[in-house]
Amino acid sequence: MAEFDLNDLKRRMQKAVDVLHEEFSGLRTGRASASLLEPIVVDAYGSSMPLNQVGTISVPEPRLLTVQVWDRGLAKAVEKAIRDAGLGLNPQADGGLIRVPIPELSQERRLELGKIAGKYAEQARIAVRNIRREGMDTLKQLEKDHDISEDDHKKKSEDVQKITDEAVKQIDEGLVHKEKDIQQI
Repeated sequence: MAEFDLNDLKRRMQKAVDVLHEEFSGLRTGRASASLLEPIVVDAYGSSMPLNQVGTISVPEPRLLTVQVWDRGLAKAVEKAIRDAGLGLNPQADGGLIRVPIPELSQERRLELGKIAGKYAEQARIAVRNIRREGMDTLKQLEKDHDISEDDHKKKSEDVQKITDEAVKQIDEGLVHKEKDIQQI
């Protein structure tokens, strides 16, 4: 017998929205954000380590990030990892402190980032719709097996649609907010 759990569907849809927000935080806007450097991996002590495990990332100014490396011997490795991360950043080492100025975004780059944000949002919408379809298929099967009535199926389908609409609304609002953020000069 198939199981139907509306809370599980809601939780999974919310997870898709949360993943989208994480992806958005990695998109560089004109302002400094510590989350910009968090995905960077540094070759340290013979293995690859996340940047936040070899130093402290901070935002002392709106257009500057700093990384205070705990082991000064890793400063060059951290500087190289930031430079090679494909973010268009040019770090400058000063002993154990690495300054990462955030350059202005060109209009072309802003449009490109807007498209990437749109792609992320569409992937999240697809994930939510797949979860919805799974829930609807489960309800259909339960009705076919006579585990729920036609009226129950209709009501639960409406509940699934309601949480789907809410998740898609959150995705759309997040996209609008991120696009404004990207276009802000």
